[in-house]
Amino acid sequence: MSKLKKIIICIIALVLIIPLGVYGYVQYKLKDVTTGDTSYISKIEEVDGITNILLLGTDGRPEESAFRTDSMIILTIDNNNKDIKLTSLARDTYVEIPGKGKGKLNTAYFWGKEDLLFETIENEFGIGIDKYAIVDFTSLMDIIYALDGVELNVKESELEQLNKYIPECYKFCKNANKGELQLVEKAGKQTLNGYQALSYSRIRKGDSAINRDERQRKVINAIIKKYKDTSITKYPALIDAVVPYVTTNLNSNEILQLAYTGHNIISGKSLKKAIKEAEFPIIDDVHSKGGMYGKNFYGNTEWVWIYDENSTSVLRDFIYKDIPMNENEYLNDNSQISLKY
Repeated sequence: MSKLKKIIICIIALVLIIPLGVYGYVQYKLKDVTTGDTSYISKIEEVDGITNILLLGTDGRPEESAFRTDSMIILTIDNNNKDIKLTSLARDTYVEIPGKGKGKLNTAYFWGKEDLLFETIENEFGIGIDKYAIVDFTSLMDIIYALDGVELNVKESELEQLNKYIPECYKFCKNANKGELQLVEKAGKQTLNGYQALSYSRIRKGDSAINRDERQRKVINAIIKKYKDTSITKYPALIDAVVPYVTTNLNSNEILQLAYTGHNIISGKSLKKAIKEAEFPIIDDVHSKGGMYGKNFYGNTEWVWIYDENSTSVLRDFIYKDIPMNENEYLNDNSQISLKY
Protein backbone atom coordinates (compact mmCIF):
# COMPACT_ATOMS: atom_id res chain seq x y z
CA MET A 1 0.00 0.00 0.00
CA SER A 2 2.91 2.36 0.64
CA LYS A 3 3.62 2.59 -3.09
CA LEU A 4 0.09 3.54 -4.02
CA LYS A 5 -0.15 7.21 -4.93
CA LYS A 6 -3.14 8.25 -2.90
CA ILE A 7 -5.03 10.81 -4.89
CA ILE A 8 -6.69 13.88 -3.47
CA ILE A 9 -9.74 13.88 -5.69
CA CYS A 10 -12.36 13.01 -3.06
CA ILE A 11 -12.42 16.46 -1.49
CA ILE A 12 -13.38 17.88 -4.89
CA ALA A 13 -16.72 16.15 -4.46
CA LEU A 14 -17.21 17.75 -1.05
CA VAL A 15 -16.14 21.23 -2.13
CA LEU A 16 -17.40 21.45 -5.70
CA ILE A 17 -20.20 19.03 -6.46
CA ILE A 18 -22.57 19.11 -3.49
CA PRO A 19 -25.83 20.58 -4.80
CA LEU A 20 -28.28 22.44 -2.60
CA GLY A 21 -30.90 19.85 -3.45
CA VAL A 22 -29.30 17.38 -1.05
CA TYR A 23 -28.40 19.94 1.63
CA GLY A 24 -30.05 18.01 4.47
CA TYR A 25 -28.38 14.75 3.49
CA VAL A 26 -25.00 16.45 3.34
CA GLN A 27 -25.44 17.98 6.79
CA TYR A 28 -26.28 14.53 8.15
CA LYS A 29 -23.30 12.82 6.48
CA LEU A 30 -20.72 15.46 7.40
CA LYS A 31 -20.75 14.24 10.97
CA ASP A 32 -18.80 11.22 9.70
CA VAL A 33 -15.90 13.30 8.32
CA THR A 34 -12.73 12.86 10.35
CA THR A 35 -11.93 16.21 11.93
CA GLY A 36 -8.36 17.44 11.60
CA ASP A 37 -6.78 20.46 13.22
CA THR A 38 -3.78 22.74 12.89
CA SER A 39 -2.31 25.35 15.19
CA TYR A 40 -0.47 27.19 12.42
CA ILE A 41 -1.59 30.76 11.80
CA SER A 42 -0.65 32.16 8.40
CA LYS A 43 1.38 35.38 8.38
CA ILE A 44 0.16 36.24 4.88
CA GLU A 45 -2.72 38.67 4.69
CA GLU A 46 -5.89 37.07 3.37
CA VAL A 47 -7.18 38.16 -0.03
CA ASP A 48 -10.94 38.67 -0.14
CA GLY A 49 -12.62 36.19 -2.47
CA ILE A 50 -9.66 33.76 -2.53
CA THR A 51 -9.74 30.48 -0.59
CA ASN A 52 -6.76 28.12 -0.78
CA ILE A 53 -7.20 24.51 0.36
CA LEU A 54 -4.24 22.13 0.34
CA LEU A 55 -5.27 18.70 -0.94
CA LEU A 56 -2.96 15.95 0.27
CA GLY A 57 -2.37 12.34 -0.63
CA THR A 58 0.12 10.42 1.51
CA ASP A 59 2.41 7.43 1.07
CA GLY A 60 1.73 6.13 4.58
CA ARG A 61 0.75 2.66 5.71
CA PRO A 62 -2.12 2.26 8.21
CA GLU A 63 0.25 1.37 11.07
CA GLU A 64 2.56 4.35 10.46
CA SER A 65 2.28 7.60 12.39
CA ALA A 66 4.71 9.59 10.22
CA PHE A 67 4.73 9.63 6.43
CA ARG A 68 5.26 11.89 3.42
CA THR A 69 2.79 13.71 1.21
CA ASP A 70 3.11 12.10 -2.19
CA SER A 71 0.54 14.38 -3.83
CA MET A 72 0.03 18.08 -3.07
CA ILE A 73 -2.44 20.26 -4.96
CA ILE A 74 -3.56 23.75 -3.98
CA LEU A 75 -7.28 24.00 -4.69
CA THR A 76 -8.11 27.69 -5.09
CA ILE A 77 -11.71 28.84 -5.07
CA ASP A 78 -11.51 32.26 -6.76
CA ASN A 79 -14.83 34.00 -6.25
CA ASN A 80 -13.43 37.25 -7.67
CA ASN A 81 -12.77 35.89 -11.15
CA LYS A 82 -15.30 33.05 -10.92
CA ASP A 83 -12.90 30.20 -11.53
CA ILE A 84 -11.25 27.28 -9.79
CA LYS A 85 -7.51 26.62 -9.86
CA LEU A 86 -5.67 23.34 -9.37
CA THR A 87 -1.97 23.95 -8.76
CA SER A 88 0.27 20.91 -8.30
CA LEU A 89 3.35 21.32 -6.11
CA ALA A 90 6.05 18.88 -7.21
CA ARG A 91 6.88 16.61 -4.30
CA ASP A 92 10.63 16.67 -5.14
CA THR A 93 10.91 20.47 -4.96
CA TYR A 94 14.07 21.39 -3.01
CA VAL A 95 13.08 23.68 -0.12
CA GLU A 96 14.20 24.94 3.27
CA ILE A 97 12.13 23.15 5.91
CA PRO A 98 12.03 25.26 9.11
CA GLY A 99 14.08 23.61 11.84
CA LYS A 100 15.10 20.70 9.59
CA GLY A 101 17.22 22.26 6.86
CA LYS A 102 17.13 21.56 3.13
CA GLY A 103 15.03 18.73 1.76
CA LYS A 104 12.20 17.67 -0.49
CA LEU A 105 8.87 19.42 -0.02
CA ASN A 106 7.09 16.13 0.64
CA THR A 107 9.21 15.48 3.76
CA ALA A 108 7.86 18.57 5.57
CA TYR A 109 4.70 16.64 6.44
CA PHE A 110 6.80 13.75 7.75
CA TRP A 111 8.57 16.03 10.24
CA GLY A 112 5.73 18.27 11.31
CA LYS A 113 2.39 17.33 9.74
CA GLU A 114 0.18 20.14 8.39
CA ASP A 115 1.73 22.92 10.50
CA LEU A 116 5.24 22.46 9.16
CA LEU A 117 4.04 21.91 5.60
CA PHE A 118 1.96 25.12 5.71
CA GLU A 119 4.91 27.06 7.09
CA THR A 120 7.26 25.66 4.44
CA ILE A 121 4.90 26.52 1.57
CA GLU A 122 4.35 30.02 2.97
CA ASN A 123 8.06 30.72 3.48
CA GLU A 124 9.14 29.33 0.12
CA PHE A 125 6.33 30.42 -2.20
CA GLY A 126 4.45 33.21 -0.41
CA ILE A 127 1.13 31.37 -0.54
CA GLY A 128 -1.10 31.47 2.53
CA ILE A 129 -2.88 28.21 3.39
CA ASP A 130 -4.74 27.23 6.53
CA LYS A 131 -7.26 24.68 5.27
CA TYR A 132 -6.45 21.16 4.16
CA ALA A 133 -7.92 17.78 3.32
CA ILE A 134 -6.22 14.39 3.41
CA VAL A 135 -7.84 11.45 1.66
CA ASP A 136 -7.60 7.71 1.20
CA PHE A 137 -7.10 6.31 -2.31
CA THR A 138 -10.09 3.96 -1.86
CA SER A 139 -12.40 6.93 -2.10
CA LEU A 140 -11.19 7.77 -5.61
CA MET A 141 -12.27 4.36 -6.88
CA ASP A 142 -15.64 4.50 -5.10
CA ILE A 143 -16.40 7.97 -6.52
CA ILE A 144 -15.63 6.79 -10.04
CA TYR A 145 -17.81 3.71 -9.63
CA ALA A 146 -20.63 5.94 -8.38
CA LEU A 147 -20.24 7.91 -11.63
CA ASP A 148 -20.14 4.73 -13.77
CA GLY A 149 -16.57 5.51 -14.83
CA VAL A 150 -14.78 8.56 -16.23
CA GLU A 151 -13.57 9.37 -19.72
CA LEU A 152 -9.81 9.76 -20.20
CA ASN A 153 -7.57 9.90 -23.25
CA VAL A 154 -4.89 7.24 -22.74
CA LYS A 155 -1.71 7.79 -24.75
CA GLU A 156 0.05 4.90 -26.44
CA SER A 157 3.14 5.69 -24.35
CA GLU A 158 1.09 5.32 -21.13
CA LEU A 159 -0.55 1.99 -21.92
CA GLU A 160 2.18 -0.36 -20.67
CA GLN A 161 2.59 1.37 -17.29
CA LEU A 162 -1.18 1.72 -16.90
CA ASN A 163 -1.67 -2.03 -17.23
CA LYS A 164 1.32 -2.72 -14.99
CA TYR A 165 -0.39 -1.05 -12.01
CA ILE A 166 -3.93 -2.31 -12.69
CA PRO A 167 -3.61 -5.70 -10.89
CA GLU A 168 -2.38 -4.03 -7.70
CA CYS A 169 -5.11 -1.38 -7.81
CA TYR A 170 -7.70 -4.09 -8.49
CA LYS A 171 -6.47 -5.98 -5.41
CA PHE A 172 -7.04 -2.97 -3.15
CA CYS A 173 -10.41 -2.09 -4.70
CA LYS A 174 -13.22 -3.13 -2.34
CA ASN A 175 -16.09 -1.83 -4.45
CA ALA A 176 -18.81 -4.42 -4.98
CA ASN A 177 -19.11 -3.44 -8.64
CA LYS A 178 -15.50 -4.03 -9.65
CA GLY A 179 -16.21 -7.35 -11.41
CA GLU A 180 -13.43 -9.33 -13.05
CA LEU A 181 -10.03 -7.72 -13.59
CA GLN A 182 -9.83 -5.90 -16.92
CA LEU A 183 -6.71 -4.45 -18.50
CA VAL A 184 -6.92 -1.51 -20.89
CA GLU A 185 -6.51 -2.99 -24.35
CA LYS A 186 -5.86 0.07 -26.47
CA ALA A 187 -4.89 3.72 -26.35
CA GLY A 188 -7.30 6.56 -27.06
CA LYS A 189 -10.30 8.23 -25.44
CA GLN A 190 -12.31 5.75 -23.38
CA THR A 191 -14.17 5.19 -20.12
CA LEU A 192 -12.02 3.86 -17.26
CA ASN A 193 -13.47 2.25 -14.15
CA GLY A 194 -12.31 2.95 -10.59
CA TYR A 195 -9.19 0.79 -10.35
CA GLN A 196 -8.18 1.61 -13.93
CA ALA A 197 -8.39 5.36 -13.26
CA LEU A 198 -6.38 4.96 -10.04
CA SER A 199 -3.73 3.06 -12.01
CA TYR A 200 -3.68 5.83 -14.63
CA SER A 201 -3.04 8.45 -11.96
CA ARG A 202 -0.11 6.43 -10.54
CA ILE A 203 1.90 6.28 -13.78
CA ARG A 204 5.32 7.85 -13.37
CA LYS A 205 7.82 5.84 -15.38
CA GLY A 206 7.99 6.57 -19.07
CA ASP A 207 7.97 10.34 -18.55
CA SER A 208 8.26 11.98 -15.11
CA ALA A 209 6.58 12.85 -11.82
CA ILE A 210 5.57 16.17 -13.39
CA ASN A 211 3.53 14.28 -15.99
CA ARG A 212 2.04 12.18 -13.21
CA ASP A 213 0.82 15.36 -11.52
CA GLU A 214 -0.77 16.34 -14.83
CA ARG A 215 -2.55 12.98 -15.06
CA GLN A 216 -3.94 13.45 -11.56
CA ARG A 217 -5.42 16.79 -12.60
CA LYS A 218 -6.90 15.15 -15.70
CA VAL A 219 -8.68 12.63 -13.48
CA ILE A 220 -10.05 15.45 -11.32
CA ASN A 221 -11.36 17.23 -14.41
CA ALA A 222 -12.87 14.01 -15.74
CA ILE A 223 -14.73 13.48 -12.46
CA ILE A 224 -16.11 17.01 -12.45
CA LYS A 225 -17.14 16.74 -16.11
CA LYS A 226 -18.93 13.45 -15.48
CA TYR A 227 -20.67 14.93 -12.45
CA LYS A 228 -22.21 17.66 -14.58
CA ASP A 229 -23.98 15.02 -16.65
CA THR A 230 -24.98 12.84 -13.70
CA SER A 231 -28.49 12.49 -12.31
CA ILE A 232 -29.12 14.04 -8.91
CA THR A 233 -30.19 10.58 -7.72
CA LYS A 234 -26.51 9.54 -7.73
CA TYR A 235 -25.35 12.37 -5.45
CA PRO A 236 -25.93 10.49 -2.17
CA ALA A 237 -23.73 7.64 -3.46
CA LEU A 238 -21.00 10.14 -4.31
CA ILE A 239 -21.15 11.67 -0.86
CA ASP A 240 -21.14 8.22 0.76
CA ALA A 241 -17.99 7.41 -1.23
CA VAL A 242 -16.17 10.53 -0.08
CA VAL A 243 -17.02 11.15 3.56
CA PRO A 244 -15.52 8.05 5.29
CA TYR A 245 -12.07 8.66 3.85
CA VAL A 246 -11.56 12.39 4.38
CA THR A 247 -9.66 14.14 7.17
CA THR A 248 -10.05 17.92 7.02
CA ASN A 249 -10.07 21.01 9.22
CA LEU A 250 -12.95 22.47 7.19
CA ASN A 251 -16.10 22.49 9.29
CA SER A 252 -19.52 21.63 7.88
CA ASN A 253 -20.54 25.26 7.35
CA GLU A 254 -17.30 26.02 5.48
CA ILE A 255 -17.72 22.94 3.29
CA LEU A 256 -21.27 23.87 2.37
CA GLN A 257 -20.36 27.50 1.72
CA LEU A 258 -17.48 26.47 -0.56
CA ALA A 259 -19.73 23.88 -2.22
CA TYR A 260 -22.25 26.61 -3.01
CA THR A 261 -19.55 28.89 -4.47
CA GLY A 262 -17.84 26.11 -6.41
CA HIS A 263 -21.11 24.73 -7.76
CA ASN A 264 -22.09 28.16 -9.06
CA ILE A 265 -18.70 28.60 -10.75
CA ILE A 266 -18.76 25.33 -12.67
CA SER A 267 -22.45 25.72 -13.52
CA GLY A 268 -21.99 29.20 -14.96
CA LYS A 269 -19.38 28.43 -17.64
CA SER A 270 -17.67 25.58 -19.47
CA LEU A 271 -15.25 23.44 -17.46
CA LYS A 272 -12.41 24.54 -19.74
CA LYS A 273 -12.99 28.14 -18.68
CA ALA A 274 -13.99 27.41 -15.07
CA ILE A 275 -11.03 25.21 -14.07
CA LYS A 276 -7.45 26.38 -14.58
CA GLU A 277 -4.38 24.23 -13.99
CA ALA A 278 -0.73 24.88 -13.17
CA GLU A 279 2.40 23.16 -11.87
CA PHE A 280 5.21 24.50 -9.70
CA PRO A 281 8.15 24.59 -10.19
CA ILE A 282 7.62 25.84 -13.74
CA ILE A 283 9.30 23.24 -15.91
CA ASP A 284 9.56 23.39 -19.69
CA ASP A 285 8.75 20.47 -22.00
CA VAL A 286 12.39 19.46 -22.45
CA HIS A 287 12.94 18.92 -18.72
CA SER A 288 9.58 17.23 -18.05
CA LYS A 289 10.02 14.37 -20.52
CA GLY A 290 12.59 12.11 -18.99
CA GLY A 291 15.71 14.18 -19.58
CA MET A 292 17.39 16.12 -16.77
CA TYR A 293 15.53 15.64 -13.51
CA GLY A 294 17.14 18.18 -11.24
CA LYS A 295 20.49 18.09 -9.53
CA ASN A 296 21.67 15.29 -7.30
CA PHE A 297 22.28 16.62 -3.75
CA TYR A 298 22.16 13.35 -1.82
CA GLY A 299 24.93 11.17 -3.14
CA ASN A 300 23.49 8.73 -5.64
CA THR A 301 20.01 8.21 -4.26
CA GLU A 302 17.80 11.30 -4.43
CA TRP A 303 16.95 13.82 -7.15
CA VAL A 304 15.31 17.18 -6.62
CA TRP A 305 13.82 20.12 -8.52
CA ILE A 306 15.68 23.41 -7.94
CA TYR A 307 13.55 26.43 -8.79
CA ASP A 308 14.40 30.03 -9.60
CA GLU A 309 13.30 32.05 -6.55
CA ASN A 310 12.04 34.86 -8.78
CA SER A 311 9.55 32.48 -10.38
CA THR A 312 7.51 32.29 -7.16
CA SER A 313 5.98 35.62 -8.18
CA VAL A 314 4.48 33.81 -11.18
CA LEU A 315 2.86 31.30 -8.84
CA ARG A 316 1.42 34.05 -6.64
CA ASP A 317 0.14 36.00 -9.66
CA PHE A 318 -1.66 32.90 -10.89
CA ILE A 319 -3.36 32.14 -7.59
CA TYR A 320 -4.14 35.66 -6.37
CA LYS A 321 -4.34 37.76 -9.55
CA ASP A 322 -5.59 35.17 -12.06
CA ILE A 323 -2.66 35.78 -14.44
CA PRO A 324 -1.93 32.59 -16.43
CA MET A 325 1.63 31.41 -15.96
CA ASN A 326 2.32 31.30 -19.69
CA GLU A 327 1.21 34.94 -20.01
CA ASN A 328 3.23 36.25 -17.10
CA GLU A 329 5.66 39.08 -17.93
CA TYR A 330 8.41 37.49 -15.83
CA LEU A 331 8.50 34.39 -17.99
CA ASN A 332 8.22 36.37 -21.21
CA ASP A 333 10.97 38.84 -20.30
CA ASN A 334 13.39 36.51 -18.50
CA SER A 335 15.83 34.74 -20.81
CA GLN A 336 16.50 31.95 -18.30
CA ILE A 337 14.04 29.15 -17.62
CA SER A 338 12.77 29.03 -14.06
CA LEU A 339 14.32 25.68 -13.26
CA LYS A 340 17.98 25.75 -12.23
CA TYR A 341 20.41 22.84 -11.78
